Amino acid sequence: MSVSTATPTSVSTPTSTSTATTLSEKTEKLDYHYAQPKWWKESVVYQIYPSSFQDSNGDGWGDVKGITSRVDYLKSLGIDVVWLSPIYKSPQADMGYDIADYKDIDPMYGTLQDVDELIAELKKRDMKLMMDLVVNHTSNQHPWFLESRSSKDNPKRNWYIWKPPKSVSNAGVPEPPNNWAQILGEANSAWTYDTTTGEYYLSLFTPEQPDLNWENPEVREAVWDVMRFWLDRGVAGFRMDVINMISKEQSYPDAAVTLDPLSHKYQPGSQFFVNGPRLHEYLREMNQKVLSHYETITVGEMPGISDPEEILRTVGSHAGELNMIFIFDVVDIDKPNVRMAMKPWDVKELKSIVSRWQRCMIDRDGWNSVFIENHDNPRSVSRYTDDAGAVRDKGAKLLALMLTTLGGTLFVYQGEEIGMRNAPMEWDVNAEYKDIETQNYWKKVQDLHGDDQKELDQAKKIIQMKARDHARTPMQWNSQENAGFSKPGVKPWMRVMDDYKEGINVEDQMNADDPKELSTWQFWQRAIQKRKKHADVFVYGDYEEVVHEDSDVFAYLRTSANGVERWLVVMNFSGNDVEWSLPENLKLESWDSSNYVKGQPDKPQKGKIPLRPWEGLLAKVKTD
Repeated sequence: MSVSTATPTSVSTPTSTSTATTLSEKTEKLDYHYAQPKWWKESVVYQIYPSSFQDSNGDGWGDVKGITSRVDYLKSLGIDVVWLSPIYKSPQADMGYDIADYKDIDPMYGTLQDVDELIAELKKRDMKLMMDLVVNHTSNQHPWFLESRSSKDNPKRNWYIWKPPKSVSNAGVPEPPNNWAQILGEANSAWTYDTTTGEYYLSLFTPEQPDLNWENPEVREAVWDVMRFWLDRGVAGFRMDVINMISKEQSYPDAAVTLDPLSHKYQPGSQFFVNGPRLHEYLREMNQKVLSHYETITVGEMPGISDPEEILRTVGSHAGELNMIFIFDVVDIDKPNVRMAMKPWDVKELKSIVSRWQRCMIDRDGWNSVFIENHDNPRSVSRYTDDAGAVRDKGAKLLALMLTTLGGTLFVYQGEEIGMRNAPMEWDVNAEYKDIETQNYWKKVQDLHGDDQKELDQAKKIIQMKARDHARTPMQWNSQENAGFSKPGVKPWMRVMDDYKEGINVEDQMNADDPKELSTWQFWQRAIQKRKKHADVFVYGDYEEVVHEDSDVFAYLRTSANGVERWLVVMNFSGNDVEWSLPENLKLESWDSSNYVKGQPDKPQKGKIPLRPWEGLLAKVKTD
């Protein structure tokens, strides 16, 4: 693929002349690398949730051959790197994030040969494959753990984290070593008791996912071996699952009581295992032993951390750890202290988050990942805009405009390109929702509140807005039965959304011929093309927010290093008609595009700019 040779830039604010060091000046310094062209910086990454992408054999479950059959589709969209959520051999207690064999594929997905074929087909099209690396924990069926739990003197006993009970009650019930809560079921302990040896093992996510003991160098060497196995097979890199949880505070103290102890026996212990004391040592060792010997793309999932100093220790150009991480401030914008809960947010908060991280990486020589959806979060059009009726596609395209014009490596989640939305409120929680987190939460609410309909209705509302299941409904390819995901007559593993018959499918949107307006898919395709054509602006360029005080409109400037190109992005993040005042010192060359019309929008080039609900505009700015 082509790699831009442009360098990033500086831009003055629209109301004053900046005297800060420009990006062009910074790039002249030998130790500043933000502008250094890299293939992984300019790549567009597409995340696939394999069980829900494409079923090739009619068993109702997506598979690797199904993914291979859609490679040309991904190429046509503009994708460079395909990232697969786990396809390794697994009992599927947590949808493959409980791995029983890192070097083999679960038969539900296919074979190693199928993966080899996928890698080869991607390579033919100048595309790459990225795998999910899940090494904070394994399955409790992994041979390592089966050995570890067999006896206290087994050679692999110390490959996992074992502790004796804190105490034993008068009734003979052993108590966990501390009060940490399970991440995917906060009503449960993060420790699981094993009767074979009379000790607890740490299992932060579920009892079926025991945590590896990274303090043991043999464990780290085993992880390096797994990584080399896949890199030597042709994989281009890894998304690293909860990689900032691999180091734990070795005293394993009780967590502070931050949740009501009457309803929460166990408490969040993240301060003792998120970005723990040896995390950066382990990541540098990973880089030195493995990653530095390959040309890789790496992105770390690092929930629970948003401190720039700490993040730059991982993604700074001289950190020697990872290319980038997922910063969750935007997807956590409506999250209070636990995920399955809601809090209000506003556009100013969204603007502050985006602007903070755009400027941070530019000013401090790091690198961003740009995303708003993944397998662990609900659909963005339902969450940040309005997924109802005729405005759904406007909101979906508005988000596409934002994502494709922000600096960093762009990540697109399957179905995002057609504006897939959350499941409706009418879906029965017990019958249709599959995720262990959703089911644990629903059980907890029922146990706490019985048949209190008000509490149950509130819980259903939270599930309808926040459940991970919404991102996991089958991909909607066409308007035929099962939306083209599985053969007619087959029952998919998870219910297909009914709206695939209403134009929310790939085939209808790719072939749409509306003379006035692009479909969501067509808009995404055009926006990706524009991003690549102007990579020196949208990937490497400078960023400056415009008129932060506006409570509805998010606007910013992107500018190339040489000052030749400057673009203005204006987005109405409200369901109302509004007017936005263009700053007087910004002179427009032309309005380039809109999410409402196929061609150039007919808008004033100065003064007050009328914006329709969820309207987004892109303009070329004069650079005299």
